[in-house]
Amino acid sequence: MSRQKEKIYVVGHKNPDTDSICSAIAYAALKTKLTGHIYEPRRAGQLNEETQYVLEKFAVKTPKLLSDLREQIKDVELKEVEGLKSSASIRTAWETMRELNIHTLPVVREGKLEGIITIGDIAKTYMDVYDSMILSKARTQYRNIARAVDGEVITGNEHSYLLNGKVAIAASSRILMSDFISRDDLVIMGDRKDAQQCAVDMEASCMVVCQNAAISDEIIRQAKEKQIVIIRTPHDTFTAAQHINQSIPVKYFMTRTNLVTFKMKDYVDDVKEVMARKRFRDFPIVDAHGKLLGLISRRRLLNVRKKQVILVDHNEKNQAVDGVEEAEVLEIIDHHRLSSIQTMGPVFFRNQPVGCTATIVSQMYEENGVEIDSTNAALLCSAIISDTLMFRSPTCTPLDESTARKLAQIAGVEIEILAQEMFRAGSNLKGKSAHEICFLDFKQFTVNDTVFGVGQVNSMSSDELEEIKKIVEPYLEKARADSGLNMIFFMLTNILAESSELLCVGPEAKEKILNAYDLPEDTDEIMLRGVVSRKKQLVPTLVGALQQ
Repeated sequence: MSRQKEKIYVVGHKNPDTDSICSAIAYAALKTKLTGHIYEPRRAGQLNEETQYVLEKFAVKTPKLLSDLREQIKDVELKEVEGLKSSASIRTAWETMRELNIHTLPVVREGKLEGIITIGDIAKTYMDVYDSMILSKARTQYRNIARAVDGEVITGNEHSYLLNGKVAIAASSRILMSDFISRDDLVIMGDRKDAQQCAVDMEASCMVVCQNAAISDEIIRQAKEKQIVIIRTPHDTFTAAQHINQSIPVKYFMTRTNLVTFKMKDYVDDVKEVMARKRFRDFPIVDAHGKLLGLISRRRLLNVRKKQVILVDHNEKNQAVDGVEEAEVLEIIDHHRLSSIQTMGPVFFRNQPVGCTATIVSQMYEENGVEIDSTNAALLCSAIISDTLMFRSPTCTPLDESTARKLAQIAGVEIEILAQEMFRAGSNLKGKSAHEICFLDFKQFTVNDTVFGVGQVNSMSSDELEEIKKIVEPYLEKARADSGLNMIFFMLTNILAESSELLCVGPEAKEKILNAYDLPEDTDEIMLRGVVSRKKQLVPTLVGALQQ
C-alpha cells in the first residue's frame, strides 16, 4: 500500500471539546477535497455532552477513537503467506521456505492457524530421528513418499497412508530378508528380482525400487493383487533412504501449543519485546478468529510506517494523543500559546490569536476557494459559539463573531437559540460521576517542576453550577492524587453572569490563586468576576504566579 493511499488522521486534544471535534471533522473534509487523499477525523477521548448534542443535532457521525499513535502491526508490511496444510510433507515445507526466504512457516486448516513448522524442526528429521517406524507413526501418505524420492507410483493407491511397519533396505539375501522384513514394512530395494519377490511374498505395504530398475509384469500383477504400493525412483538406495524422511507430514513435527501470534492492532514496541524472548525469526499475524493474515519478522519492523497526523486545537504534548512523538506530524492548526510539540522535520504550522480553531478552518476554506457545505458550516459555527461562550469570552475576536454569523447563515441556524441548546446540553450532567464531570473538559499544564490541571464546566444556571459543585468538590483531592498532579483547579463558569467560581486542591494551590488575583487571605469561596476563559484569563495568571 502506497503512502498516498494511507489514512491521515486529523485529531484534537484529549478530553475533546466542541472546537477540537468539529474543527477536526471540517478540516479533514477540506483536506480530502483539496488533495484527494484520505483524511479521517478522530477523537482523542470521550465526548462531552455539549459536543455529543451538536453532532446529533446535525446528524454527524461521531469520529472514531484514536487513543495511541504508536506504530502498530497494521502499519508494517506483512509477508503474505498462504500456509501449509498439516498433511503436507517436510519436503514441501522446506521448498516453500526456500522459495519465500523465510525460516518459519504457518500450518493452517481452512485458513485458521493450526501450528508452526520451522527450519529447526526440519533439521530434527535428519539429526534426531533414529526410529525406523517414524513414517508409520506419522501416518505418512504414499504420494508424499513418492515426491520425497522424486519417484512415481506404479501400483497402489497413492492417497492411502503407511499406517504400520518400519522402513527397511533389502540389501541381503532372501533368507536374511525374511528374518528382518515384516508384513506392512516399507522396503527400499534395487533391481534384484529375488528381493522384489521376497517383499511381495512378505506382504510389504510399499516397495521403493531404486535407479529406475525394471519391474516385471508378474511382480506388478502380484503387487496389485495384494494392494502393495510400488514407487520407482531414479535415485540410488543410499539417496532414497536419505530423502525418505522428507515425506513425513509437517503435523508430526510442528508446534501446536503456546503459539506466539500477534494481531494487527498490537503495538510494535510490545511486539519487539516478545520477539526478543523467542527463538523464531518469523511470527504469524492472525485476526480475532485465528485466521492467518501473514508473517512478520524482526527485519520488517525496521521498516514500519509511522502514522501520519494533523493536530488541531492544540500544540502541547501532554494534551496530545499518546504516542504522538512516534508519529509523523504533518500539520498543526491552533489558536493557543506555543508549547512543547516537537517534530522530526518541518511541518505546516498555523497559529492565530483568535478565539477558536474553527475560525481558522473557516478561513482556510475561503482561502482555498472551497465552499463550506451546510453541515460543516453548522459544526464550525457551533465550535465558535462554544469556545467564545457566544462571544462573551475575552478570547473572542471580531473575526470569530463575524465568521460565526456567516456560518450560521450558511447552516440556516439561529445563533442565540443554538447557543442556549448547546450550553443547556453541556451542563446537563445527570448520571455522570464526579470523575466523569471532573475530566469532561480538563487540560494539563507544566510550569517548571509544577504540573497542574484545570477543568471547567459552563452553565447558564447558577443553581445547576451549585449542584455540580456539590458533586465535584469532595472528589478533587482524590483526582489530584490519582493523576499525580501537584494542583487541580476547577472552574464553575456562569455564562450569563460572566464569572467563575474556582475550586482548588493541592499544596499552595489556594495561596497561589489568592496572591495571583490579589484576594484576601480569609477568602472562603473564590469567585472570579469577569473570568470565563481558561486559556486567556486563568492559565496565564496561574503560570505567572507559579513562575514567581
